[in-house]
Amino acid sequence: MLRKYSNHRTIQDNIKLGGLTAFSAGMVNVASVIVFFSFTSNVTGYYAVFAQEIAKGNWYQGAVVLFWILLFLIGSMFSNLIIIHGKGKFSAYLTHSIPLVLEILSILFVGIYLDIFYEDSLKETEILVGALLFAMGLQNGLTASISNSVVKTTHLTGLTTDLAILISMFTKESNRNNKDLVDKFHLLLTIVTSYVMGGLLSGISFNYLSNKTFYVVCFVLLIIGLYDHYKLYLLKKQFVKRHREVLVS
Repeated sequence: MLRKYSNHRTIQDNIKLGGLTAFSAGMVNVASVIVFFSFTSNVTGYYAVFAQEIAKGNWYQGAVVLFWILLFLIGSMFSNLIIIHGKGKFSAYLTHSIPLVLEILSILFVGIYLDIFYEDSLKETEILVGALLFAMGLQNGLTASISNSVVKTTHLTGLTTDLAILISMFTKESNRNNKDLVDKFHLLLTIVTSYVMGGLLSGISFNYLSNKTFYVVCFVLLIIGLYDHYKLYLLKKQFVKRHREVLVS
């Protein structure tokens, strides 16, 4: 999922990446709504809130919302910086794993803080929401960068529009037989379904695990990193086996 870059990726690579990251984004968003009454997987609504607070003269609230927007922006930018500057210097897997590790650490920080230190103050909430927005920025920047902007999983507004366009296009038989359009439809449908399923799991697990739900999100993200590690292990094992067979023959 993480090893390949841009046009070297297959539709299956993008479906796996999109499905798992959308699942984690759905979990984060629902958990943050339950705990903080705030959405954290995207910043679309916060632009409107920012304008509203400034119009009302609520400068502090406006500054907080702008801070959240900037954290999402910085997260996305940081992911892309790591990828473009790490390309050629390190392996693709290592370079693409760094934003994922930072995302896991950010979400883990929120989970630990909620478990041990949280006193339900406004200041704490503002910081923790910011940490989750930074994490989602990292994720969206990572998936968009390595997939050539094909995979974006933290917000569904544009994706829903794309789905609607594809459905209308499929009213023509020639488009239904177009493999690229069908593949794109499957990818978008996977992302939407995974996001909703992640949200459902988060809502259900919060009834039993409470704030520890954020640890479950970290586990899902860890699967993404370990999957490619396992695939690399298998490839290395196959290479060693073939090398031995060549030497024997």
